[in-house]
Formats: sequence, C-alpha cells, structure tokens
Amino acid sequence: MSGSPFVPLVELTRGPIVESVHQGAVVIVNSHGRVLASLGDPALVMHLRSTAKPFQLLPLIEQGAVERFALTPEEIAVMCASHSGTDEHVAVITRLQAKMGVHEEELQCGVHPPLHEATWQAMIRRGESPTPIRHNCSGKHTNMLAQAILMGADRQHYLDPQHPVQQRILHTLADMCRISPDEIRVGVDGCSAPVFALPLYNAALGYARLCDPTDLSPRRAQACRTITSAMVTVPFMVAGPGRFDTLVMGLGEGKIIAKAGAEGYQGMGIMPGALEPDSPGLGIAFKIADGDPGGRARPVVAIEILRQLGLLSEAQITTHLADLAARPLKNWRGLYVGEIRPVFEIRLSSYS
Repeated sequence: MSGSPFVPLVELTRGPIVESVHQGAVVIVNSHGRVLASLGDPALVMHLRSTAKPFQLLPLIEQGAVERFALTPEEIAVMCASHSGTDEHVAVITRLQAKMGVHEEELQCGVHPPLHEATWQAMIRRGESPTPIRHNCSGKHTNMLAQAILMGADRQHYLDPQHPVQQRILHTLADMCRISPDEIRVGVDGCSAPVFALPLYNAALGYARLCDPTDLSPRRAQACRTITSAMVTVPFMVAGPGRFDTLVMGLGEGKIIAKAGAEGYQGMGIMPGALEPDSPGLGIAFKIADGDPGGRARPVVAIEILRQLGLLSEAQITTHLADLAARPLKNWRGLYVGEIRPVFEIRLSSYS
C-alpha cells in the first residue's frame, strides 16, 4: 500500500481533462467481522460524526422507551436523523418532546437555518428565526435528554463526555463495533455533543451488526431491529427532501440503511439475505479525504458501491438518483462541459 490511506474514488472532467479528483477510503465488512472489500486503508481512524446517531439511540431503545413513551416509527427515525428542518420534522420532534417531558430550551445543539432551502425561505417570509428544534441534530439531543430522564441523571450537563448518558453511549458504540472504549478517540461535534473516531473497519462492522444482530443479546438485538425498521419505514425523517439517505432507503425496499456524517463520512448497512439467500448483513463505511464540502462526491461513491453490489439498478439510478449519481456536468448556460464519475471497482469476495 502507498503512503496515503486514500485512493482516487471520483473524478470531475472538463472536456478531455480530469480537472479534479476526490480521494477516499472504503471498507465493506460482514456481520461476522470479515473484510469483503476495501479501497485505501480500512484501519483509517476518522470521526463518524452523525453516522454514529443510530448507535447513540440504542441505549434509549434498550431502556424500554418505545413502550414507555409509545414511540412511533417517525419519532424513532428522527432521533437517528440529520434532518432537514422541515415543518414535518419539527412537528414530529415537538410531539416526541411532549411525550418524553423534554423541552426545546434544554437542547444544547445550537441554532442554524434549516437545511431545506424552501423551508428556510418560507421562514424568512414569515419573519421567523430558527430555533434549536430546527437544528439537524435536535432529534439526537432529544434522545440524549430522554436518556438522562430515564436514568434519573442530571440534564443540564448531558453533553459532558463523563456524563452517565455519554458514557453509556460510548460503551454501547464500542460493543457494537468490537473495539475497546479506550481506543475510541472522543472529540466535540458541530452540535457540541461528543463525537467518536475509530477505524473504518470497526464502523462498518457496527453497521453490519446493527442490520444483522443475531449474535447480540435479545434486548439489544430487538433494539437494533426497532431502529433499522424505523429508518427504512420512514426514511424521510432520517434526512429530508432530495437527500441521499432518504432517497436510497426509499428505493431499498427495507434492504438498505444509510446515514451520512459531516466531512464526507458515510455509513450504510445491508440486511441479511439482501445479496443472496442466507447472506449475512453487511456494513459499509467510507470517508472522502477532502471532507467533500460541496457534497458532490459522497453520493456518487455510495450509489456506485450499491450499484456494483447489485442493490441499485440502472433504472432506479436514472429515474430517482440522477442528480446525485455519476452524471454529465453543465455550465451556467446549460452547456455540457464534462462529467462527474466514479473511478473505482469493488472486488467483493464471497459474502459469508
């Protein structure tokens, strides 16, 4: 392997010239822990960012929150979300907080405009300013506060890495990803919550086990199934209009979960039996080296991985994902000037 942990994944051309290249690293792991394919360094340590959200929700579901609060799939999914801040998202989170006894003013995620531009423009016309509930991480923070309520723990300092809620999340993530908690590097996310860095391999393994929890305790296995079922049943809640995670889970017919993270991170899980009869669950994790600030490379890579695995058809990509997949590029006059295209091949070994 070269000195770099990254390899070229996506090219942008202008005429016959390759003008830009996005590099990255990819790993695909089955739920038994076997690496089926990798590009770049699977041991690359990177922050999962929001890709960790399903794991951050596991402790709440394990504590019996679904039964105690009569949670709906929409409410479960939005706690895994980097949502777009639409009125639909806000309505679900408002209902969720009322059930749990969480108040918006307790959220310590900060404030930003909704990710959904049409929602933001409508708010401007109404003279409405964004509040924490519109923050893309408000569902996650609601989850953490609810965990503190169920534990009888302090709610004011729920983001402290030493807080019982954060320690339980850390140990749950470590167990799911088969890594010692001491090996996980903890930083601070954009929403001020603890954020976790671990090897791509372990993150992919966590996603494989989330989708295929057969070796977990009955309680944890059921919590995993509750979360993945909610994500694929109401994918709109996980992201929002026109966004990759929502679109691909909608096309996946219950076979695919997807959760993006900031700075070009992406996690995906493939359900058991999705690729062939009796195939185990798979986990996929990848990182775009430059952080993909424009968001153009990550969906191209994700769609191409799923296409090569046979989980997305050409017709599905053309009809539903054309604006996110490999495609021609136009200038401001609408003239075709080049293309954005994947430049990698997944050489997958047998699934088992």
